Amino acid sequence: MRLSGRLSAAIEVLTDFETRRVPLKTALADWARGARYAGAKDRAWISGLCLDVLRKRQSIAAMMTDDTPRAAVIGCLFFEWLTAIDELRSALTEEPHGAGALTEAEFERLEKPVPSEKFTPAVRGNFPEWMVPNIERVFGENTVSVMNGYAERADIDLRLNRLKVESEKALSALKSVKANPISLLNNAARISAPNPSEKAPAVTVIPAFNKGWVEVQDLGSQIAALAAGEVKSAQVLDFCAGGGGKTLALAAMMENTGQLYAYDRDPHRLKPLFHRAKRAGVRNLQIRSPAGDEGLEDLTNKMDVVFVDAPCTGAGTWRRHPDTKWRLTEQQLQRRMKEQDIVLKQAAAFVKPGGRMVWVTCSFLMEENEDRLASFLEAHSEFSQQPVIEAMASTTLLTAKGREALSTLSTPEGAVRLSPDKIRADGFFIATLRRTN
Repeated sequence: MRLSGRLSAAIEVLTDFETRRVPLKTALADWARGARYAGAKDRAWISGLCLDVLRKRQSIAAMMTDDTPRAAVIGCLFFEWLTAIDELRSALTEEPHGAGALTEAEFERLEKPVPSEKFTPAVRGNFPEWMVPNIERVFGENTVSVMNGYAERADIDLRLNRLKVESEKALSALKSVKANPISLLNNAARISAPNPSEKAPAVTVIPAFNKGWVEVQDLGSQIAALAAGEVKSAQVLDFCAGGGGKTLALAAMMENTGQLYAYDRDPHRLKPLFHRAKRAGVRNLQIRSPAGDEGLEDLTNKMDVVFVDAPCTGAGTWRRHPDTKWRLTEQQLQRRMKEQDIVLKQAAAFVKPGGRMVWVTCSFLMEENEDRLASFLEAHSEFSQQPVIEAMASTTLLTAKGREALSTLSTPEGAVRLSPDKIRADGFFIATLRRTN
């Protein structure tokens, strides 16, 4: 496809996204089904442009004084992708796929955009206006700079699976995808964020991945797993296991000792874990699925660690899924908070006296983290919050540099709130609670 066709396709996809309020991947898939002529490079280019538009939707619309998908695509190509204005003009007018000639108003805005100092914090930080109080509560005067980190493209992070091979050997097998070690952990690697117009490296087809030597996992998710602490020979329950990313990280930390249980209320989410665990060499895992009437009653008061990767708004993943921030509503936030209160109470029943519960969300919002924990602790005096970095350090996977970095992200209560502007990781919140013995 020529630039004219790609540009028009991006406008079509974003129009569909805004009209139907569906996930961007759904709008992209629906467009692709009707555009069989589009090759893999075309689809990657269009997807990359749409994602970058949504990452900076507010500021682009303000600079263009126009919030239409057309203006967003033109503005993103010019301001973010640095496409020459003559190239844009040519693509827009090219027959038969051009989206229509550049108007005088559009040309004026490209030549003389509205100055950013006139924008509100929500526009400069590219997040929904209704969330200003929620986000400023967390980041205060640093709101705009932090949120700009959430508007950048994310790297591809990898966890080196020590159940199968030493980290050095796994890393050497990743040269073809240009992965480099991450200095914060002893078993993590990173492929820098690719050019948005290109396909990401095909990690899942390289031999190292298919041998189970590496897993694709964001650095923040890897750090969250470390909060379980020293778990060799322990009894561990991953209460909201989902597809099993953190389950596999926990298994590697346990070195196939003790017993690891994985459960999720949605059996469909557990399905990939059966294959993933086999590929990763995990031998101490029991998957408990509601689909097989496999409950957890026999684990009550018996777990050394209960890991709770709780349902949340996913605000911490806006770099990877920028469409979700524009689809999030106040009602959804309230719904997630109620679900979290239920999950906390349910999970607590499995922690044995002297055991620990790890609370993790991929959200930076205090309403989904500090507020939920405070409410839980008020009703459960047998639990108390503990410094999470101490548990992480006990695993020996956290480097001295990693500990130093996390110490700057600690909350007054001893939890950690990760931030992409600080360590290029998704915005996870991580806390540990201990039950009195």
